[in-house]
Amino acid sequence: MEIRSTHVGSLIRPPELLVFEAAMGRGEAYDEAAYAETLRTTVADVVARQDQAGIDIVSDGEYGKANWISYLYDRISGVESRAIPAGETRLPPSRDRIAFPGAYAQHDKEFGRALREAEVPMPAPSVWVCTGPVTYDRTALDRDIDNFKAALQGKDVEGFLPVVAPASTYWLENEHYGTEEEFVYALADALAVEYNAIVDAGLMLQVDDAVLMHECDSILAEGGSIEDYRAWAQLRVDALNHALKGIPPEKVRYHICWGSWHGPHAFDPPLADVVDLVLQVEAGAYAMEQANPRHEHEWHVWEDVKLPEGRVLIPGVVTHHTTIVEHPDLVADRLVRLAEVVGPEHVMAGTDCGFAQTAFLQRVHPEVQWAKLEALAEGARIASKRLS
Repeated sequence: MEIRSTHVGSLIRPPELLVFEAAMGRGEAYDEAAYAETLRTTVADVVARQDQAGIDIVSDGEYGKANWISYLYDRISGVESRAIPAGETRLPPSRDRIAFPGAYAQHDKEFGRALREAEVPMPAPSVWVCTGPVTYDRTALDRDIDNFKAALQGKDVEGFLPVVAPASTYWLENEHYGTEEEFVYALADALAVEYNAIVDAGLMLQVDDAVLMHECDSILAEGGSIEDYRAWAQLRVDALNHALKGIPPEKVRYHICWGSWHGPHAFDPPLADVVDLVLQVEAGAYAMEQANPRHEHEWHVWEDVKLPEGRVLIPGVVTHHTTIVEHPDLVADRLVRLAEVVGPEHVMAGTDCGFAQTAFLQRVHPEVQWAKLEALAEGARIASKRLS
């Protein structure tokens, strides 16, 4: 039985691409034709590198996006960015931040280091606001699809594109729609354009939904209840299924995580408490963290929870949370123990989260990123032999 390998999507951008991202971040003019060519060639390079690492199902590295969430706000109408008054913050409330203030003060100080090194000014505190009807402009998406499909030519790999879920269209406040439900479903309708375009292009669709998990901590930090959180989440799961309507589940991967930042994560909701929400999503595969010390034990959840027929789990078996490169035998152990619970045909090898959720953010050094992906692929091959 072959255990195939993949990852979550975002990969560290190369220096030649960051030159253009830096100019954009500074608001400077840049050579658009040169950027387009650099984007095309770097996507080709990153696809080839994944193939060489032995990854079976690859992405474009999210090279055409500056940020895994806010890329959407450049592609939809009816939204605008507004400065936040001095002294205010729009960071989501967090019991983790309350419990570990010193750790997060250090984290926040280091967060902008890459921007400073690139001489890109830290963005002024701002919030995105919906002020009119939301519609989707496919221009940048079609460019990304074209670049990715060209890079896949001649490679014995499959391709997926990661895009955001309705629940994770974060830092976007509603001033236009009459109700929260109307607002969320309008976002879902816009995202449906994106989702269908990816599938119609012959690619796998991955829906990224980190905020669905993290919002539990935020709602509880504000004094809300688990019931309040579940009502918030249920609306957005329903809206996601609305956006996915008509797309075959086998063309969809649903990725959840508890946030990629290097923090304590002591208040992450247990998978057992939210897995029913996850399994409601009409996806053929579910990708989630199971390689870091906070969530590795949660493979046991599947001893008690039945995976729906025909669905696949993509556990993280290497993680961005540490610079240590996992041994391939450990990767294989993680895959085999899960396969023995749900069946080898229901398991694929993946990563906890991406390695660079924004252009100037890298969770590990590029050399470590590629070593982890190689260990992932080798571990999947070892697991396949053990399960034969």
